[in-house]
Amino acid sequence: MKLLIASDIHGSAYWCRKLISAFENSGAEKMLLLGDILYHGPRNDLPDEYAPKAVISMLNPLKEKLLCVRGNCDTEVDQMVLSFPVMAEYAYVYADGLRIFATHGHKFNCENLPPLSNGDILLHGHTHIPANEDHGSYTYVNPGSVSIPKEGSAHSYIILENRAFTFYSLE
Repeated sequence: MKLLIASDIHGSAYWCRKLISAFENSGAEKMLLLGDILYHGPRNDLPDEYAPKAVISMLNPLKEKLLCVRGNCDTEVDQMVLSFPVMAEYAYVYADGLRIFATHGHKFNCENLPPLSNGDILLHGHTHIPANEDHGSYTYVNPGSVSIPKEGSAHSYIILENRAFTFYSLE
């Protein structure tokens, strides 16, 4: 399965449009969103073209193609306007023979590990910094942020295909 993985849209209609275009052009079967879909939170500046209602209208038509976990900026009221589930703290995803623990990263992360088996992938966003790190018994992967990248990183996402995580820029 070819899977597009992204995190931290934070209500940016501008970057959400770019992400959806990348998804449509990628040939990916599903898009996995790692939380912080509609709101920017008190620690972040407003992202480009901040328009949560526009993001809702762009993502809801894709509901059959979306897999999501809840971020620290996502709330129950968001679930009331989104047509796809977003309230799960984590999800196990099995793709290309990999067992992936997908979460946002504010609860489970490299400092607070979830239950992982040898060879698992810990996949999360939250930091807005891309990563692909071998930690011995597990691999940590982070797609960075769609709308508010940090530490000089690009507006980014990942494609998982043939057991490989490939990073792409939306710029």
